[in-house]
Amino acid sequence: PKPSCLHLAGEVLAVARGLKPAVLYDCNCAGASELQSYLEELQGLGFLTFGLHILEIGENSLIVSPEHVCQHLEQVLLGTIAFVDVSGCQPHPCVCSLDQLQDLKALVAEIITHLQGPQRDLSLAVSHSRLHSSDWNLCTVFGILLGYPVPYTFHPNQGDDNCLALTPLRVFTARISWLLGQPPILLYSFSVPESLFPGLRDIINTWEKDLRTRFRTQNDFADLSISSEIVTLPAVAL
Repeated sequence: PKPSCLHLAGEVLAVARGLKPAVLYDCNCAGASELQSYLEELQGLGFLTFGLHILEIGENSLIVSPEHVCQHLEQVLLGTIAFVDVSGCQPHPCVCSLDQLQDLKALVAEIITHLQGPQRDLSLAVSHSRLHSSDWNLCTVFGILLGYPVPYTFHPNQGDDNCLALTPLRVFTARISWLLGQPPILLYSFSVPESLFPGLRDIINTWEKDLRTRFRTQNDFADLSISSEIVTLPAVAL
């Protein structure tokens, strides 16, 4: 549908402008080659500059700006974000740091090294690569790559069960205006357990301040709006 196409184009432009590190493509079953053709078409229209990259992880495709996503991941390694462990084996979610997740820390460093090649070669209109992810916690990896300040994590050997059912969640959304007469672009949507929010407030405030700073450096979008609401769901899929 036309609105979906326009929203996707807006998200891709937001990645190119550094407003978010990546877009996880989930509109349909298009693969990397179709996405590459799509991005090249946008570039042919003068809509995008060169330098975007399609990163395949498992069966998933992300559209990233290697420069911006590497900058983001380097900040992650410095401890600028926190994680919420929602493993189903525990009664309540709890906060943990990257230093408590050494395998994940090594994985973030691996992704940076992998993307430094495309970052150096800006001559390609759209570059493409694949990362093998047989034992990765994709929920957490995608949360990091999408720029969430507080991604969820859980013990991968315990399946997809989590302890978020009937837990009040504070859901944050960030939207921006783009084309006149079209709905705003949903830039971010993530949640944190309301019980943990007081301890995570500074991290989320820093994320918001940084987003507003980056927003002021571009002129393609307007009206950045960041809001939150509390929801409670009988089950939460990650």
